[in-house]
Amino acid sequence: MTEPRTSLTPQQPPVAAGTDPTGRLPRAALGVSDIVFFVVAAAAPLTVMAGIAPLAILFGGIGAPVAYLTVGVVLCLFAVGFTAMTPYIRNAGAFYSYVARGLGRPAGLGAALLAVFSYNALQIGTYGAFGFFAAATADDLLGVDLPWPVYAFAGIAAVWFLGFRSIHVGAKVLAALLIAETAVLALLAGAILVKGGANGLSLASFAPSHVFASQMSAPLGLAVAAFIGFEATALYREEARDPDRTVPRATYLAVGFLGLFYTFVVWVVVQAFGDDRAVGAAAQNPAEMFFTAMTRYVGGWATDLQRVLIVSSLLASLLAFHNAITRYGYALSSEGVAPAALGRVHPRHGSPWVSGIAQTVLALVVTAVFAAIGVHPYNEFLLWVNTPGVVGILALQTLAACAVAAFFRRNAGAHTAGRLRTVAAPVAAAVLLAVITGLVCTRLSLFTGAAPVVNWTLVALTPLVFATGVALALRIRRNRPDVYAGLATTDVDSV
Repeated sequence: MTEPRTSLTPQQPPVAAGTDPTGRLPRAALGVSDIVFFVVAAAAPLTVMAGIAPLAILFGGIGAPVAYLTVGVVLCLFAVGFTAMTPYIRNAGAFYSYVARGLGRPAGLGAALLAVFSYNALQIGTYGAFGFFAAATADDLLGVDLPWPVYAFAGIAAVWFLGFRSIHVGAKVLAALLIAETAVLALLAGAILVKGGANGLSLASFAPSHVFASQMSAPLGLAVAAFIGFEATALYREEARDPDRTVPRATYLAVGFLGLFYTFVVWVVVQAFGDDRAVGAAAQNPAEMFFTAMTRYVGGWATDLQRVLIVSSLLASLLAFHNAITRYGYALSSEGVAPAALGRVHPRHGSPWVSGIAQTVLALVVTAVFAAIGVHPYNEFLLWVNTPGVVGILALQTLAACAVAAFFRRNAGAHTAGRLRTVAAPVAAAVLLAVITGLVCTRLSLFTGAAPVVNWTLVALTPLVFATGVALALRIRRNRPDVYAGLATTDVDSV
């Protein structure tokens, strides 16, 4: 059965049976800066710089900054097609809506389940990191020695409360936390530049001999994880002011900022130790590389502040992922796929509060299980749970790029966008993202430190979840054709 030809004239979204037609997310609640804060906060810049960038330097050498720049350029290509299709997507479904519109409803529902799975994996795994860093920071700075699950459960409660309150509250909290973590990295960078680094400033990191070295494939896989969540700009479409302009602008700003900022910070840290000693410093103790630089160039007080801000950086990331997950629940509920309760919007706060409770309970249960079996909160809980989330989001980005090209090809002549935006950019992005996904899968041990059987099991979860979504769509088409006909049909002609 072929998918119906789509119309590029937007219509109102259908209301699935059992949902409240007045229970909508608040309109015109978010501007460009608000959405950028949500998206960049999900990436947790301070955490990925202090916790992951040293590994990129260790495995890729001093050319590691270029890995972040390369990934940024690839994602900008992706954003060209992604934003070109944005005006034809009218709900909060993000990847689900894009893939369904371009590649068909079965693939779309497969993408929806994969997105929900991946965002949950990323968010829940991060509770392990939050508990780990919060416990260590409280012990080092305050002498309070509590097990990591205590802090993880406290984080779960805080994220639920902030997610339950209005989107304005979450935006303000994220803005404050993001500005603080960005400021401390800027402080470090400024001090290193003023003092001229270890041996004077050098651009050797950008020399072809370092950029095109064979080992550079490793930091590419690490760098791509630093951008996870940028596509969530589309999730806030229903709540954005003038979404046809706000969402594309927020997407470009988020990708551009992250790409340039990451490249700059990693290059500056290389300068802090010198081109000849940076790799050795990363090898000696990657977890302390940024802290050592901060102590050396700014002072011990700044290092203590940096430790505190890593905890707040993780909290901001957790809240951003929580909001993304609840909006997927809202979108799927509004179309009759997920339970109707997940689409309920709080009458006062305007939040999808039941979806928030469901996500919080899932996070609580998974965290409790991992705590009970005694795994390490960072080396095992975080890395093992987060890794399939990273692979899943990469696969979704690749699918979305293909969907953009397919969507505009099927609607050729019915739009005014040029071939650069509708063909060249999405096709190039799809190819490059597929290559990067392959690199991540083959280098998965860099993320997990686990045996090959564990790594390939984690990779296998992505096609398994996607196939489950496809099978669910086919079952809905057979047993509930009215619901199937309404999937991702916000602006599609009736069938």
